[in-house]
Amino acid sequence: MRLVTDTLPTTMAAAEFTGAGGPEVIEVKRRPVPAPGAGEVLIKVEAAGLNRADVQQRRGHYPPPPGASDIPGLEVAGTIVSVGRGVRAGQWGPGQRVAALLSGGGYAEYAVAPVTQLLAVPEPLDLVDAAGLPEVACTVVSNLLHTVTVRPGDWVLVHGGSGGIGSFALQMLREFGARAIATGSSEQKLEWALDHGATAAIDHTKEDFVQRVNEITEGHGADVILDVVGAKYLSRNVDALSVGGRLVVIGLVGGSTAELDLGKLLTKRAGVIATSLRSRPEEEKAAVVASVQQRILPLVAAGRIRIDVDRVFPLARAAEAHEYFDSGVHRGKVLLRM
Repeated sequence: MRLVTDTLPTTMAAAEFTGAGGPEVIEVKRRPVPAPGAGEVLIKVEAAGLNRADVQQRRGHYPPPPGASDIPGLEVAGTIVSVGRGVRAGQWGPGQRVAALLSGGGYAEYAVAPVTQLLAVPEPLDLVDAAGLPEVACTVVSNLLHTVTVRPGDWVLVHGGSGGIGSFALQMLREFGARAIATGSSEQKLEWALDHGATAAIDHTKEDFVQRVNEITEGHGADVILDVVGAKYLSRNVDALSVGGRLVVIGLVGGSTAELDLGKLLTKRAGVIATSLRSRPEEEKAAVVASVQQRILPLVAAGRIRIDVDRVFPLARAAEAHEYFDSGVHRGKVLLRM
């Protein structure tokens, strides 16, 4: 193992869930510093991102996949301090600024990541801000460029356009020539979505989004829908699809069980797809990360896609950060700084 220093600490501060429930189950404790295995690096973490998956894990609904750390956190940014066996010199090495997609372990001062899930952080991007990049970028790219292929001119409905995933998706869709429609729950959130590339925005608390999508697209419907709601919107989402459209479900904040009229799908020749990034095989994650590195990071470096950070909390206030995240008032990313 190659090191930046021979005096790495043996323990670190890390947040953990002591049970299933609200933010009160989060405690910061001392844990052993992990060692990188073959094909892995050890990162001195500058910051970690909060995600909906962390909340689901905290509530007891989304356990880590086998072999993953029980420490929450699916994305970090920081500096490599050591590398494991098989990491080629000149590929990734100590001192390099990186962001990483993780299966767990991010809420800590040190985290281990496979080299296939590392992103080289471009120099203009602050390392703290970079912690808000891996999960949203990989989620959006995997669903809108890999699972379905959004084409220039497509109409794409993005639910939750002011959240971390929504904000990123709208910007990427603009850069790739698609026409995005965002939903939100307030005038401020709709303005945020329009500022981030949405062609139109719908207040779902006051308007029927199916009717508005039909009006905005002049009867065409949405070619793709990116949905974080799940069961609550299932039937209405199918109504909003175009002929040949695809509904991609990536979240279940509105429940997991609902009736589906297959006749509607047959008539529209449409499809419903549900995906999860965390449990995918490493080779699939590697392909997604490579796409982000090649197709997205140049846009980030050029300032054409920005990472919106709403608030940054110190690790010691991780419970407060979750409480704020749960409130739903944030726009963009919520981060933990080590």
